[in-house]
Amino acid sequence: MKRLGGLRESLAKWESLEKNINDLLEVAHLDNEDASVSLRPEIETKIIELEKELVKMELLIFLGKKYDKSDAILSIHAGTGGVDAQDWAEMLLRMYLRFAEKRDWQVKIVEISAASEAGIKSVTLEISGDYAYGNLKGEAGVHRLVRISPFDSEKMRHTSFVLVEVIPEIEDAKIEIKPDDIKIDTYLSSGAGGQNVQKVETAVRITHLPSRISVSCQSERSQHQNRERAMKILQAKLYQYYEAKVEAERERLRGEYKSASWGNQIRSYVLQPYKMVKDHRTNYETSDIQKVLDGYLDEFIESYLRERKA
Repeated sequence: MKRLGGLRESLAKWESLEKNINDLLEVAHLDNEDASVSLRPEIETKIIELEKELVKMELLIFLGKKYDKSDAILSIHAGTGGVDAQDWAEMLLRMYLRFAEKRDWQVKIVEISAASEAGIKSVTLEISGDYAYGNLKGEAGVHRLVRISPFDSEKMRHTSFVLVEVIPEIEDAKIEIKPDDIKIDTYLSSGAGGQNVQKVETAVRITHLPSRISVSCQSERSQHQNRERAMKILQAKLYQYYEAKVEAERERLRGEYKSASWGNQIRSYVLQPYKMVKDHRTNYETSDIQKVLDGYLDEFIESYLRERKA
């Protein structure tokens, strides 16, 4: 029923767009026949609006892969760069929260690990909304920041790296997890101090020993609920892990394999000595870095989807 509702909604949008175009054509014919009243300014304004709407609808055609319509699980991990990298991780968290807010998506922080001096070490988000995974999948990879460090007394320029992981939330992931293959740890959930501080170990960390994949959850009130949510995320991560291994082997046989490393960043954000955000896969760039950090990622997402479809 959910899929049916989504298809009906998509069909209604296409039909509405077609109707608006036909209505505009009729107005254009009237304007051409009656020279006494000029409707050209209104027509041109409406054309621009319809073109923008058409671009949005066209992007849905690029989101036809198996899990593109699914909700997304997005994780951010501070990498090389010390305190600067941890601060950069928090800046990216803010960017994705702003982006989701603009899309009216629901976001839940499943787990967050704060850094001691500034920023965060890692965070995992559950993002719910139409085509959440399809829109965010291109964000997976290493994000590089170049700026004058606010934590350096000598005001030197520093380079920081953060890894972003994006996987679809898979309801029907059939991955067998043997009890002997996992290690479960419990710990106190982080949160407000004082009277609100947790006195019971409700947070859960599950480590899959063969793959060394670790998942933590502290968003729920009980240990049992956190364990269930963590197992659900682990299922999705293992599904992607095994799919990626199969694809990597195919690429190796084709001679196209490229290892994932810090040198293979997908996007660079430069604050000094000039301002620029550049995606190294599509070569799309903009000098309005503040707008990007405020969550306006549509142009980067569109260029990535078009590049992948080409």
